[in-house]
Amino acid sequence: MEQLQEQQEVKLISMDMIQSQQVEWLWYPYIPFGKITIVQGDPGEGKTTFALNLAARISKGERFGQEDTTGVPLSVIYQTAEDGLSDTVKPRLEEAKADCSRILVIDDREKSLTMDDDRLEKAINTTGARLLILDPIQAYLGGGVDMNRANEARDMTKKLSQLAEHTGCAVLLIGHMNKASGAKAAYRGIGSIDFFAVARSVLLVARVAEQENIRVMAQIKNNLAEEGQPIAFERRKDEFRYMGAYDITIDELLGGYCKTNKIQQAKQLIKGLYGENVLISSADMEQKAEAIGISKRTMDMAKKELNIKSKKQGSSWYWDLDKS
Repeated sequence: MEQLQEQQEVKLISMDMIQSQQVEWLWYPYIPFGKITIVQGDPGEGKTTFALNLAARISKGERFGQEDTTGVPLSVIYQTAEDGLSDTVKPRLEEAKADCSRILVIDDREKSLTMDDDRLEKAINTTGARLLILDPIQAYLGGGVDMNRANEARDMTKKLSQLAEHTGCAVLLIGHMNKASGAKAAYRGIGSIDFFAVARSVLLVARVAEQENIRVMAQIKNNLAEEGQPIAFERRKDEFRYMGAYDITIDELLGGYCKTNKIQQAKQLIKGLYGENVLISSADMEQKAEAIGISKRTMDMAKKELNIKSKKQGSSWYWDLDKS
């Protein structure tokens, strides 16, 4: 009977004993502290470039926006199994003007590192790192672990999630996508859906069709805040530049949608109004654009390319369409 009672004992936690806390963000609303974030995309689309430039910015204390908590230089642990440290990673960090003294690597030459390795926690506690990057996910599973088996993936990610939570370190996992054409982005990450499920934020990095140097980081999932808008960056040799918000959907990115199509459509709308009015209110322009599925940002891009100026009359703004 005593043995049965021991087996039936349940440890309960009363919610009135739990202290409420606000989620803190490395980059709001894309990368939370103390949680797992996944960055996924096809090979060669810019995931590692994005991650390295993220690490570089953080090492220098550069902010991403008004609500971010990153205002001072922070340490980063960056683990990669695909790129050489001396001939690839270090040169790219230097190009990004990183403070390399704040970007650290666990020496795994004698013993391979895994997601449930105790050295991760020791390194975070020793360095005070606020961001841990593992690139790619597959390289840190450990021998014999099948990432396609839900139970094995769940055990691995659970321990990593607990590590993130009790250290407060943001964990960024870089993952390749599979080739399942037409599948939802959630199911195109390599391995079990449990990787996707345990992450509180999932980001997609993809190329914009017919725009060789432009990549977009778009949020597929966010359990902690409203999903952020897509952010574009320009990737050229020896150069990385954030371009700001970009008007494109996840489906358009995965489907190879060409952004220039919508800009051309916006230009046609504007040109079609040349003969109707010399001045048209900004509000009317937005309504006309919205009616045919064109965002305000796309209209602003078309406006800039057509060199159209704005004028203020009274308390309202107008577009000057006078082309005489």
